[in-house]
Amino acid sequence: MADIDTARLIYLIVLLTMLAGWFFLQNRLNINKTLQQAAVWGLIFVGAAAGVGLWQDITRDSARQQLSINNAGEIILPRGRDGHYYLTAEINGAPVRFVVDTGASDIVLTKSDAARIGIDPDELDYLGRAGTANGETRTAFVRLDQVVVGHAVDRNVPAVVNDGVMSQSLLGMGYLQRWGRIEISGGELRLSR
Repeated sequence: MADIDTARLIYLIVLLTMLAGWFFLQNRLNINKTLQQAAVWGLIFVGAAAGVGLWQDITRDSARQQLSINNAGEIILPRGRDGHYYLTAEINGAPVRFVVDTGASDIVLTKSDAARIGIDPDELDYLGRAGTANGETRTAFVRLDQVVVGHAVDRNVPAVVNDGVMSQSLLGMGYLQRWGRIEISGGELRLSR
């Protein structure tokens, strides 16, 4: 901190201490009520400061589209606040939100997403094995009738359904390699054919 900033900080602390001292001396007969009111105003101040501090993050994420297509036909995905790229694809006519995961070999569906697109996860044979961050899990091979991303339509796409606990379906390299070019730069992921 520069010397002038330190001096200003000390001045503000002394000024606030004096104001608080005067306030409490004036209201010493009703100290409980005064402390309650001070706590309420403190919480209001902290909430307002948090709102102002987070406003740019809130407006940035709500203003950015999840997926856009430029004039060259590229699919453009903005990076999420958590650093991941998310894509909602239409699978067998139903929207499924994926985390784009270049470390995943295949399209990996959660049981709930599989059920939403018309696959009964209880009727599958979980004969495959996959190594995940949570350890090894069983998988079942399936074929997706149709995968639509933007204007691109793919048919008879291989995928797996994860038998383990998984919070989000993954869009892995088995699907991403169908695109001619994958580029990550400037906080965007671009897919083009």
